[in-house]
Amino acid sequence: MPHDELLLLPGTLCDARLFAPQMTALAARVPVRVADLTHDDTIAGMACRALATAPPRFAVAGLSMGGVVALEIWRQAPERVTRLALLDSNAGPDRVLDRAAQIDRALRGELDAMLVGELKPRYLHPDSMRNERLKSTVLAMARDLGAEVFARQSRALASRTDSRALLTEIAVPTLVLGGDSDTLCPPSLQREMADAIAGSVLQIVPRCGHLSTLEAPEIVTDAFAGWLARS
Repeated sequence: MPHDELLLLPGTLCDARLFAPQMTALAARVPVRVADLTHDDTIAGMACRALATAPPRFAVAGLSMGGVVALEIWRQAPERVTRLALLDSNAGPDRVLDRAAQIDRALRGELDAMLVGELKPRYLHPDSMRNERLKSTVLAMARDLGAEVFARQSRALASRTDSRALLTEIAVPTLVLGGDSDTLCPPSLQREMADAIAGSVLQIVPRCGHLSTLEAPEIVTDAFAGWLARS
């Protein structure tokens, strides 16, 4: 029996390229689509837009901001979600204190300088920072989406709802995964989510930063395969 369709939700300034290794590996097993989270400046709006184009029932996996949107999808339409994966994410309130300054700088034309000098080094493990192909992919996604998308997504994250109380209501097979060196959404946050979701599986990926799907593609793909096989 075929799996329900898998809906993938990218993080800030990311698109389908964030999940390219998993999409390639899973294409023969499950239909996959990637939601467009670039048009809305609220998490609720992103979730509503994703639901409008999603099938009646689906599995959903989100990384970072995508995980925040995945939890909002559960809040809005839990009956449509068959399984849930939260990668390098945070169910609680925003942890970034300088979002307003970041938005201002991005809209003044400084996004590229921020990406190279500040944002992406915080996203990646030092090993990944030495991988020029990986860095090029990450920077290309961000540059292609640009400052206006960055501003909208940052405003959405800054105003998001604290979803920690929602975690105890999740009753579908759930994967919680994160890098052991993720400084934006550290392992402590992944453990907090996993502890609150009954029956969830927690996986902490070694020598990995915030973008686990690209930094540790084989590990994440294997985790997805196990998650999709769970009953």
